[in-house]
Amino acid sequence: MNSISDDILPMTPPARGALHRWFVSNGLLSTPQAAAPIVFALVALPLTGDAKSGAAVVMALTLAQVLGAVPVARLGRSYNAVTYLKFLIAIRTLAFAIIAVLAACQAPFVWMIVAGAAAGFVNGAASGYMRALLNYLVEPGRLLKALGITATLNELTFVIAPVAASLLGSVSPPFAIGVITLLGGAPLLLIPRMPHARAPAPAPTEGGLITPSILLWLFCSMAGGAAVGVIEVGAVALALDFGFKPELGIIFTVALCIASVCGGVWVSLRNRLARQGTVIFLLAAATGGAILVSLRHSVELSALGCIVVGLMIAPLGTYYSVVLDGLAPPSKRSEIFALLRTANSVGIIFSSAALTWTSLPSALIAGAALFFIATLATAASVFRSKR
Repeated sequence: MNSISDDILPMTPPARGALHRWFVSNGLLSTPQAAAPIVFALVALPLTGDAKSGAAVVMALTLAQVLGAVPVARLGRSYNAVTYLKFLIAIRTLAFAIIAVLAACQAPFVWMIVAGAAAGFVNGAASGYMRALLNYLVEPGRLLKALGITATLNELTFVIAPVAASLLGSVSPPFAIGVITLLGGAPLLLIPRMPHARAPAPAPTEGGLITPSILLWLFCSMAGGAAVGVIEVGAVALALDFGFKPELGIIFTVALCIASVCGGVWVSLRNRLARQGTVIFLLAAATGGAILVSLRHSVELSALGCIVVGLMIAPLGTYYSVVLDGLAPPSKRSEIFALLRTANSVGIIFSSAALTWTSLPSALIAGAALFFIATLATAASVFRSKR
C-alpha cells in the first residue's frame, strides 16, 4: 500500500500551466459547498423568519450527493472525463443560479430545497472526476506533493468562502448566491483540455467497487468528516458552553482550519506516502485531539484538540486518496473518488444529526469514538496483513 501504481501516469504530457489551472479549478469547485451554510441561512431568515431553515437546503444538497455520487459517476465512464465533468458543473451551476433567482423573487423556500438537491446530486461525481483528472496531469512521483497543495487550497477555500459569503450576504443574500455560483462555475473555463482523459474499459478480471480494504479507508474518511463536522457545526455551542459570546465560536473553527492548512503544507514538503504505522499514529493522534475537545475542560485544551485534529486531517486525507487510487479498478477511479467525498459528507451528516438530536457532549464523544474505532480497525488490518 506504500506504492503508487504506475498506471496513473499521464498518457501525454500536459500543456504548460495545466496543473495550475487544475489547482484553481479544484479550489473553486468547493466554493458553493463551503459557503452554503452561511449563505442559505441568510436567505432563509427573511423568507421563513428562522436562519436555521437554511440547514434544510444544506441537508438536501448533502443527502442528494450521497445518493447520486456513484450512479452519476458511473454514467460518465464512456465519455471524456473533462467533457463529462464540465457537463456536471454546468448542471450544478444552473441549479445554484435558479436558487439565486428564487431568492431574489422571494419564491417559496421549498423550491430552493429542491434546487439544492439537484445541485448536490451531481456534486459528488463532479468532485470524483476532478480528482481523477489529477492522474493525467502529474507523474506518480509528484502526486503526493500535488495532493498536499490541493488539501491546502481546499482548506483556504473553506476558510475564505464563508467569510466572503457573510460579507456579501449582508448586502444582499441573492447577490451572495450569485457570486458563489459564478465562482463555482469558473472551472468550466479553467479546466484544461485533455483528449486522452478517458477511463479504460473494464477488464474481464476486474473486481467489484467495494472491497474490505476500500471500505476501511472510506470508513476512516467518514470518521474524520464526523470529527471535523462536530467541531465546525458545534463551534457556537462550544463557545456558549464556556460562557463566551456566540461569535467567539470562531476560535475553534479557525484553529482547526489553520492547523489543517499547515498539515497540507507539511504533506507537500515531505512528498512521501506515510507508512502504515505512521497512519495508525496519525489516527491515534486525531482521536486524542477529538477526546481533548470532547472533555470541554478549558478553552485552551479544547482549542489544542482542534489544532491536533486539524494537523492530522490533510495527511490522512492524502493517504486515503493515494491508497484508494491504487486499490480501485482503473475503470472505476472516478467512482471511488466520488465515494471518498461522499464518505466524508456522511460523517458531516452524522455529526449534524448528533448535534440536532442529542447534546453537545454526546456529539463530541461520538465524533471521538468514530476516530477511535477507525484507529482500531486500521491497526487490526495492518496486523492481519503482516501475519
